[in-house]
Amino acid sequence: MDRQDFTRIARERAVPWRRVAYLICGDWGRAEDLVQAALLRMYKHWHRIEPRGLEAYARKVISRLALDEAKRASRRKEVLGEVPDRPAAQFDEEVDGAPEVRAALKAMPPRQRAVIVLRFYADLDVAATAKALGITQGTVKSQCSRGLDSLRAALGPHHAALATRTPERTGGSR
Repeated sequence: MDRQDFTRIARERAVPWRRVAYLICGDWGRAEDLVQAALLRMYKHWHRIEPRGLEAYARKVISRLALDEAKRASRRKEVLGEVPDRPAAQFDEEVDGAPEVRAALKAMPPRQRAVIVLRFYADLDVAATAKALGITQGTVKSQCSRGLDSLRAALGPHHAALATRTPERTGGSR
């Protein structure tokens, strides 16, 4: 089989493979991503794939990719015994306390404010925040800790539920 065969087969089989991926993962968007990743792997190893084993190989690659993704996702999940640090709603005027939170954020040093906003409003993890700001992960953690302390002090007991614990102190990376 040559590269033209790959193109033809990929066009013919992409939709059925996406259905298989959907049944495995339960999400059409993720299913499409899984098929694209599987096609990429198949393309890399096309010269070694036996034509009669193509369907089985495709299903195997799709399944393994889906399972690997699920394992990674389950490792990122964490069980919280109390309210998380980030709000459930956007910082709109309707959210109780939003003006006070915005005022407290404005009072923070710029890097501290950027860390808090990226971590808890944009929902980035420590590594992504560090990369976005061009600083180390340790700096993100220390700035986050100081920023949350600053928010607690500025907002007082009225907003005691805000950041009752920081992710860094619990051992997580979020």
